Amino acid sequence: MEEILLAGGNASDGVVRVGSTVRKPWAESTPSVLHYMRALRAAGIDVPKVYGQDPQGRQITEFVPGRLAMDSEPLTPSQLSRAGRLVRSIHDASQAYRPETGSTWTPPIAAPGAELICHNDLAPWNLLVGDRWVFIDWDAASPSTRLWDLAYSAQAFTLNDASADLVNAATNLKAFVDGYGASGELRTALPAAMRQRTTAMYKLLKDSHAGAIEPWGTMFATGHGEHWKAVTEFVGNNQSAWARALE
Repeated sequence: MEEILLAGGNASDGVVRVGSTVRKPWAESTPSVLHYMRALRAAGIDVPKVYGQDPQGRQITEFVPGRLAMDSEPLTPSQLSRAGRLVRSIHDASQAYRPETGSTWTPPIAAPGAELICHNDLAPWNLLVGDRWVFIDWDAASPSTRLWDLAYSAQAFTLNDASADLVNAATNLKAFVDGYGASGELRTALPAAMRQRTTAMYKLLKDSHAGAIEPWGTMFATGHGEHWKAVTEFVGNNQSAWARALE
């Protein structure tokens, strides 16, 4: 069967479509990630189906038709609320998940805690929208905290354009967090957590460039470094606006 290279991601080397499946390189953490994905599906979360390993040693998951949210029209507040609800459903299902003994994970950024297993990249560049809304690319899943993962998602969906109108950005942030149904404690902590999370992302790219670590090093040099530096300043310089929107 024909293999079609799937481009567009920042770490998509060797990712191909074969019929109704996606084949990706098998990594040390893959068994743990696939076990987690199976558990989420069993809990009622719509994630790509897991089929195991092919004769070439690659992981096999379902190819989900759709268009990435990043490549679609900007999500409306109603759609942002839907995305927030989806993130919440994943977190709630993950809260009840217990990894197998000896599970292995490869997160690119260290989390400040280990409350639950998180996707760690629930963002517009990993959300397929269409008949189904499905998050893809689960390979960076690992232990994290609800706040750390929510901070990344909320920022990625609503505060990822440093040139955006401040009022509109705050409105979108509120829609996403309202959809998530965040507690008062999470709302209070989010502005600072978003600043910390964007800072961590910029540091990953910058340090990887200095250490020639891929794909992050090349990403830093090809625009992602400048982008995340600007976003970090945007998120950090407007803490009071985010706090007011989330009251």
